[in-house]
Amino acid sequence: MIFRKINHISLLIGTELLTLSCLLILLLCPPASPSQSSKASSSNAKKTIQWVDFDVTSEALGQALRLDVDSYKQTPHLNWIELLAYLGARYGGDFSRYRSKDMDDLAEKLTGGASMETLTDGMSYYSYYLEAYQAVLGGMVGLYEIQIPNEADPNAAPVWVTKYGLKAFSPIARHFPYHDFDDFGVARSYGFRRQHLGHDLMGQVGTPVICVESGYVEAIGWNQYGGWRLGIRSFDKKRYYYYAHLRKNYPYHKSLQEGSVVQAGDVIGYLGRTGYSRTENTNNIDDPHLHFGMQLIFDESQKDGNHEIWINCYEITKFLTLNRSETLKNQETKEYDRIYQMKDPAIPGGVK
Repeated sequence: MIFRKINHISLLIGTELLTLSCLLILLLCPPASPSQSSKASSSNAKKTIQWVDFDVTSEALGQALRLDVDSYKQTPHLNWIELLAYLGARYGGDFSRYRSKDMDDLAEKLTGGASMETLTDGMSYYSYYLEAYQAVLGGMVGLYEIQIPNEADPNAAPVWVTKYGLKAFSPIARHFPYHDFDDFGVARSYGFRRQHLGHDLMGQVGTPVICVESGYVEAIGWNQYGGWRLGIRSFDKKRYYYYAHLRKNYPYHKSLQEGSVVQAGDVIGYLGRTGYSRTENTNNIDDPHLHFGMQLIFDESQKDGNHEIWINCYEITKFLTLNRSETLKNQETKEYDRIYQMKDPAIPGGVK
């Protein structure tokens, strides 16, 4: 596992600490359209996206990924985010209208010589969806190196290969069972009435929790709502991943601290049921689960407070089951680690 200290990183308060005024703003003034969502903030007159409704289905994500990977090193190379942004603009963001034929038709036009600029000419909201979806998915696909089993000699050490494709991972380790449903926005009442701005993956206490995307630890420690929790920020600073209700007594991988650099696929902690208490290390959650949240940050003013943007990541977690990190327990330390190591070029300065 790769860890490196980054200085001057402030501790981020957990996802559940939205103020009541924030909830009132979201409930009373929901974004009616991308044109409203992209209005300039009053503080800096900069056109900053203020809200994102992300409902791209796992099926659409998977189809776009395949078209992207299959066309890698070809002309044209089909960019999966551009494909999804086109459909987002066409559907008005409503992917209940998604049909695989729509994406196939778009790919056929692009491979036939049409440009995305020409095809999106006159699409008022294409640029909005492109920026929004880039913020959501920007770190999930690309080049990377990873170990794979040695097919010639299964007893030999794994071999390194270079791949292009999905380099983000499911937040739950491979071979560990869990179940979930779309619970984004349901009511919560501990502390104050609010919405559930994340996704719960129900599992067994001690299940290894996996880093979805490479980044650095921005928050670690106790939060009365999230219990033992971790906040990991992507290197482009667009995404903040929130992992909460981690295991009592042993919530984190032992090497983690504020500022640690982690790679996608690393074990970062263990599923539990801590939280809903001002007293540290308290189990107050009835059913063991991982609360997984994903916050978008277009401007640092949106990081905390009334301007936070949390997206529904239910379909994303379904999509990420394509890539689950395999782990092994060290019987001496009782710590889990990934079996197959990775080298992610996204890490500033490279892998140390």
